[in-house]
This record gives sequence, structure tokens and C-alpha cells, in this order.
Amino acid sequence: MRFILAILLPWVVFFTIRRPIQGVCCLLLQLTLIGWIPAAIWAVYSLGQYRTDRKIEDTMAGNTRADDKEGGGL
Repeated sequence: MRFILAILLPWVVFFTIRRPIQGVCCLLLQLTLIGWIPAAIWAVYSLGQYRTDRKIEDTMAGNTRADDKEGGGL
């Protein structure tokens, strides 16, 4: 859903991933017809980075919980 939104309304994606300043900059870029394509590319790239960051956070949180159960790891 966010991927389609990133192409159609790129500036909205930044607000959904809690980056409002980038959202305003993207909106200003999108207001020009030629800026729509770079804005969409920027939104798709940022969405990919957001998903990667979330996966890393989930993995780190999972590892921390596993270490606590095992008595500290090493």
C-alpha cells in the first residue's frame, strides 16, 4: 500500500514513516511537474530504508530477548 502511495503521492509517505520535514521538502519538489519523478524515487528509496531499519530493530530486539533468557550470551 505504501509503495503505491510513494508513487502517486510521494510526500504523504514521509509523514507515514514519521519524517515530516522530509515530507514538506518532498511536497515542494512534487509541486513542480518535473520534480514529481525525483520525489517518487526519493519516497520509494526512503520507504525501502525504513523497512530495512525496522527489520534491523526487530532483529536486535529479538536477539536481546534471547540473550536475556540464556543468561547473558557469552
